[in-house]
Order: sequence, then structure tokens, then C-alpha cells
Amino acid sequence: MSNSATAQSDSLQHAQQGHGADAHANPEGSEVFTTLLNSLGDHHELNIFFGHYKILPVMLVDDNGFHVYPNVDAMEQAGVYTMHHPEHAHHIVTTATGASPKLDLSITNFVAYEFIAILIATIVFGIARGRYIKNALQAPKGLQNVVESLVLYVRDEIVRPNVGTDKRAHRLMPYILGIFFFVLTLNLVGLMPGCHAATGALGVTAALALTTFIVVNFVAIKDAGIKSWLHHLLGGAPWYMFPIMVPIELISLFTKPFALMIRLFANMTAGHIVLMSLVGLIFFFKSWMVTPVSVAFSVFIYLLELLVAFLQAYIFAMLASVFVGLALGDHAKDDHHGDAHAH
Repeated sequence: MSNSATAQSDSLQHAQQGHGADAHANPEGSEVFTTLLNSLGDHHELNIFFGHYKILPVMLVDDNGFHVYPNVDAMEQAGVYTMHHPEHAHHIVTTATGASPKLDLSITNFVAYEFIAILIATIVFGIARGRYIKNALQAPKGLQNVVESLVLYVRDEIVRPNVGTDKRAHRLMPYILGIFFFVLTLNLVGLMPGCHAATGALGVTAALALTTFIVVNFVAIKDAGIKSWLHHLLGGAPWYMFPIMVPIELISLFTKPFALMIRLFANMTAGHIVLMSLVGLIFFFKSWMVTPVSVAFSVFIYLLELLVAFLQAYIFAMLASVFVGLALGDHAKDDHHGDAHAH
């Protein structure tokens, strides 16, 4: 999902040529917006800085076993699968029946961006760590100062006030920091011209929400004990309210991570859709009078997206910490662990 006016023009041309689309299609009128919105999806090639590189491996599972191809072109040359089926554009299907493989484990465009974000975050923290070790007694400056300020903010303003104790905050910091910087890096990379935001994919946000769900309940069971965790499902009600309260609390357990998933996905996708729609007006009206207005509003939305990139990383980390505190209930301020409570 490109994030500049020139990126949208490039997306128009690429969408006509790749992934099974009709090479002779001429986006006119409302087709302009359809073409632009189609570029929001995932691809089996790396789309970065206006370049389209067919370098991502394709890994498929079907009745005949596990198949690995170095890229989409190699897959189609093998003759078993294609992405140019007239009824299944943009999807990998068999050439014989048009059926999809049982499982697609390919490294797609969004997955590649996740690896890029991990690499960037690792390099940034590596540089900050190296400078800290080298000048441990000096005041941090530059990149080291930025990283340290963000880490301290996450610890003192997000994690510690919500999880109850310093000991628990210290144990949770690696996960919360990882979530915060991973989401932030993905968001910022997605704002670079010609790049995509992986947080605009439900699969990515669902994985982040699932890990948060596991961490929240693991900490609650470990620190409060399984008995207290089960009692928490009553929501403080008497035991005879079990048939009513437990189903409600169980639904609540799953709605929290679901809300995390949808919130991040919707906020990151909405801005890009608005941005593409504004740029699409240029191609729709084909008038010089529309261009300056469209560009001006696009710049405003882009700056707003920059704010949202930081805000969504903050919200995700904050809600993860809040959910830990809620899951612990009365034990949030207690440093004892599960064994003590269970006995």
C-alpha cells in the first residue's frame, strides 16, 4: 500500500500487469478505485520502493506432498500451479482443476516486511546497546537517547502502572517492548514511499493478538494460581451464578484479543484507503483543478498516519498491559506466585 502520490500511479500500472489481471485493462471511472484498492492485498512478490521483485519463495502443501519453488515464475514454469487462472486471479491454483492447494506457507510480501521490521529493530537496539556498553558512564545521546527514552516510557508509563509490581513489570518488559517496537517499526516502514504496512493485514494483527492472549493468561495463572484464575471467571459473583457468569467471562477472554486485532488492522488500513481514494480522484476526474486539492489532503492524511503509527503501537502495548492487570484481579499488587496461592 504505497504512501505517496507517485506510489499510487505506480500501483495502477503494476495492478494492470501482474497477478493475473488483464494486461489490457484500462482503469476508467470507478475502475480506478477498484484497481488501487486491489493493490492493498498481499502478494507473492516483494513490492518495495516502487520495485516489484519476484524473489520470495513459494511453499505449498497438497495431496502429493510439500512443494518449494524459489519464486512465482519458477512455480508456473513447473506447470502444476498458476496465478493466471481466469476465475481465480491473484490466487495460486492448480492448472488442472483450478483448485487451491491445501496449505500455502509461502513467504509473501507482508511476511517479508515483518522480517524487515525485525531486522531494523535488531540493528537499532544493537547500535544503542553497543553505545551504552562503550560509554556506560556518559549521558546517552542521539539514537541511544531516543531508544532509552522510549524504553523508559514503556516501562514507567505503560507496564509498571498496570501490572502491579516492579518484579512482574520486569518480567513482562521483553514482551511488551517487543510488541511496541515491532508494531511501531511495521507502521513506520509502511509509511515510506513505495512500501507496504503489514499491520494492515488481519493475519499479522491476529498473530499479535493471539500471542498477547497467551501471555496475559499465562501470567495470570502463574502469578495468581489456577484456582484464583478459575475463580476470576465468576467475576466476583457467588458460586451459584456459575452457569451465567462463566460463559460471559469466557466470551470476554476472547473478545479482548479480538478487539486488539480489529483495532490495529482497521486503523492502519483505513488511513491507506483514504489516502488511495484521494489520489484516485486525480485519475478519476483528470483535471488540473482537482490535483492540488487532492495532493493537499493527501499530505494531511499522511501526517495523520504518522501520528497513528505511534499511537497504535502505544495503544497495543497499553492494552496488553491493562489486560494482564485485569486478568490478575485482586492479585495484581501481590508478588506471590501460583504455588503460594494454590496451597
